[in-house]
Amino acid sequence: MAVPTPPRPAGSIRVMVAEDEPHIRRILVTLLEAQGFRVDVARDGNEALEFLDGPAAYDAVLLDLLMPGHTGLEVLEQIRGMSRRELTPVLLLSAKGQDADRDRAFELGAADFLTKPFSPKKLINRLDQLLGQSREGNWRDV
Repeated sequence: MAVPTPPRPAGSIRVMVAEDEPHIRRILVTLLEAQGFRVDVARDGNEALEFLDGPAAYDAVLLDLLMPGHTGLEVLEQIRGMSRRELTPVLLLSAKGQDADRDRAFELGAADFLTKPFSPKKLINRLDQLLGQSREGNWRDV
């Protein structure tokens, strides 16, 4: 039986969030920061690619499916072509939830696809799983 990895110190896990809807973006940032993540925010697909082309190391990326500039699927496809980002876990978030989008996301290498609205606890638990973290007893309500 695998032993869960203890949580990394607060602020040591860096996540890039790309979400064009201001209200959802604020919720995601508040939620992730309350759980100890460092968060960089992109407001569209173009800005997401600028962050990803930059020097910052990201432990995970959250992409909205439908964004101006480039869709989440287009950004994901470009991420998988970046040698230093090709293994970075990417979660797509979508209000659509259509099977074709979900299937395409997984074909492109998405780690998960969550349909909005999603449970904050489910999102954090899924991120923890992808990052090999254990949050037992460490969940902080927002």
